[in-house]
Amino acid sequence: MLVLSRQRDERIVIGDEVEVVVVDIRGEKVRLGIVAPNTVSVHRKEIYEAIRRENQDAASVRGELPRLGAPLSGAEAVRRLAQRSSEDGQNRREIA
Repeated sequence: MLVLSRQRDERIVIGDEVEVVVVDIRGEKVRLGIVAPNTVSVHRKEIYEAIRRENQDAASVRGELPRLGAPLSGAEAVRRLAQRSSEDGQNRREIA
């Protein structure tokens, strides 16, 4: 781990695209500003860990989803939609 001392308004550069700025120091709290491109995600560690847990939970659910069949051709998709529409129309007439 690299440990650096910085004062207010001083910066640290990480790579070519990330800058960390000491914005304010109040007692034992240090406020940091981070300048980074949109392609670099920046999170507080507790938020990052929560995101990782959510992603892992979501990935584990994938195995529980029903398997889908092969993709339909355009014509087959249109035929099935038309069939459902006509069935829905018949069901509405029967209910009325």
